Amino acid sequence: MMKRRKFIAATAAVPIGFAATASSLPQETTNREIYELRKYEITLGGDQKMLIDFLVKVYQPAIKKRGATFLKVFREWGREEPPIIWVLISYRSGSEYIACQQVGSDTDFIKSANSYDSISQDSKIYNRFESSLHLSFEGMPEMNTDLSDSSIFEVRIYEGYSEDAVKRKIKMFNTEEIEVFLKTGINPVFFGETIAGKLRPCLTYMAHFKDMDTRDKNWKAFAEHPDWNTMRIKEEYADTVSKITKIFLTPA
Repeated sequence: MMKRRKFIAATAAVPIGFAATASSLPQETTNREIYELRKYEITLGGDQKMLIDFLVKVYQPAIKKRGATFLKVFREWGREEPPIIWVLISYRSGSEYIACQQVGSDTDFIKSANSYDSISQDSKIYNRFESSLHLSFEGMPEMNTDLSDSSIFEVRIYEGYSEDAVKRKIKMFNTEEIEVFLKTGINPVFFGETIAGKLRPCLTYMAHFKDMDTRDKNWKAFAEHPDWNTMRIKEEYADTVSKITKIFLTPA
């Protein structure tokens, strides 16, 4: 279970109208992190191992030199064709994210990435990859990286019909819902306001579980918990979520 010290009480909702620029991304004066989620669609016969080795052995150490704090690679569970590889990266702030985008100018990285960069068009590994950015919630400003005992990771995307709807849902998490997650074994990896991505306005979070049976049992406990059933009918949280997308991942 994540240490509770990583959670702080939120007294106000997070502003949704956040422009993802170098000047407006959170700087070192805040303890809220930036998370990047990447989704790679692998080509038929694409060398997944080469991609994973590059991300873990070459890209990860290079960006950690520039301020990234965490990188983990996943496969999308239950999906065979086309295979999907997901990558979660954590940055201390927006300035570290910007710095990591310049990793291609690093001489050591260029040398280490030579084999990967030499792949021909005929041998390409993926078609394209999507990338989204997420600003950590005030109620959980730091990612939980203690994930060694987990085999199932669940990403949830909550879309809202307006910026205000998502703002109210974030307030619900910050002030009440995260605590119920902890009580019922919905173990968070991160919560993030999506500040760049195609489904805005929305929020995104990831939870981890020992296995799928544990996941099902704990979500049932959450749905039946009296605190959840009290908060979910409050007028201030009405109509905050218009669509939920669930994605299941396993460590690569």
